This record gives sequence, structure tokens and C-alpha cells, in this order.
Amino acid sequence: MTMEYKFLKSELKDNGICILTISAPKSLNALNSTILSEIDDFVSNIDLSKNRVLIVTGDGEKAFVAGADISEMRDMDDAQALEFARRGANAFKKLEDLNIPVIAAVNGFALGGGCEIAMACDIRIASSNAKFGQPEVGLGIIPGFSGTYRLPKLVGPAYAKELIFTGKVIDAQEALRIGLVNAVCEQSELIDMAVKMAEQMLKNAPLAIAASKRCINDGYDLSAKEAMALENVYFSRCFATEDQKNGMTAFLSKQKAVFKGK
Repeated sequence: MTMEYKFLKSELKDNGICILTISAPKSLNALNSTILSEIDDFVSNIDLSKNRVLIVTGDGEKAFVAGADISEMRDMDDAQALEFARRGANAFKKLEDLNIPVIAAVNGFALGGGCEIAMACDIRIASSNAKFGQPEVGLGIIPGFSGTYRLPKLVGPAYAKELIFTGKVIDAQEALRIGLVNAVCEQSELIDMAVKMAEQMLKNAPLAIAASKRCINDGYDLSAKEAMALENVYFSRCFATEDQKNGMTAFLSKQKAVFKGK
């Protein structure tokens, strides 16, 4: 049974696109323990038979997620900090592991935990006013929600170290240049661009997309031989689905395939 959410709003469209909004605009959507628990619960209980693509965004024009809640963190001891870090890391890992595509629509500040939740998504689209950074060292701490793991994978270890060691904040165009985001658009077009990308995904076989995501995510840390073997397994499994038969039959008949996720 799902929680009653205080800081999350969700909208499921008829075509299966769900827009999840982190909504604590007074604090620029800063992540506190309650928000992290709500994200964990939402992701743990999402109905994948109805939700085919998830778009994550922040409430308001100023921030996607401005960071973690410093007022909550300030007086934590090391044991409390460990629990807080694990809560965020676990929630974001569940988001990353969802068997549907997840798109971050980044509007405004995505700093610290905000950058980290965006990196846990499959794809990041940024508004032109978006700002990214991992400024934790300026507070006497380090990224705690897997930022030191995901940032090097996206932009390379040297640039990740520069961003983390200096704590500098970069704009959307620089984030695009280094590969942290996939696209940049005007703020007024942000959700529309995310929805259009999601709609393009909806034209394809959902089981094949899920298998592709598993191969990319699970194969990334494997050896080349292991990753290729994993791909072979998922490739073969597709041939046990109705979607594969429908897709190839439609292609040979010069018709549009209708995929049922079976």
C-alpha cells in the first residue's frame, strides 16, 4: 500500500507517460528524509503495467532539486549521516533499476542530491537556466547519494574529480558539452521535449526497451566478454515474446507494429 505523499505529485497520462514532480518549492525541492522515503515508496510501488515511461521533474522554475536539506543534515552524527546516505542511495538505485525508461526534466538548480537523482535517471533534458554541480566539499562533506560513482561514468573520472574537488557549478550548455545531459531547451519547452522523447519510446517494444536497459546498466561494470554474453542472453529472450513476432511480421508486411508488452 502506497503512502500519502506530502512532497510528491504524479500525473499518469492515458498513453502511459507518468510525470513525477518533487514538490517542496519553499526549499527549492531540497531532499529531506521524508522526500527520500516518498521517492523510495513511489518507485517501489509503481505499476509498470500502466506506467511505461517516467519523467521526473521539480516544482517551480528555480530548481529541479537544489540539493539535500542542509538544515536536517547539520546536526547529524556519523551514524545518522550513514542512514541518511543509505536512504538516498537506495531510493536512487531503485529509480535507476526501474524496468521502464526514466527521463529527468531538469528545470533550474540540480546541485548535490539534485544532480545525483538526475544522474540516476536514464536520460537528462535540461532547461537553458539549469545549473549542475556537486558542491558538497564546500560544506565539509562529499556526495552521499552515489555521486562519486555515477558522475565519473557519465563525464569521465578527470572531469568528475574537477567538479567534485572544486565544487563549481556549471550551466546547461557545459553540461551538454561534457555529456552530463542529452539535450537543452528553453524552460517553457522542457516538459514538452521530455514528453515527445517519451512518445518516441512508446512506439517501440517495451520488453525490448527493458532488456536493453538491463544490458546497459548491468553490463557496464562487467568485462567485455561478460557484457557480450549478457547481451546474447537478453537478445535470445526477446524471441520468446509476442512483441518480437509482431514486430518482425509487421516489418516484412510493411505495416506498423502494435506492441503489447508480451
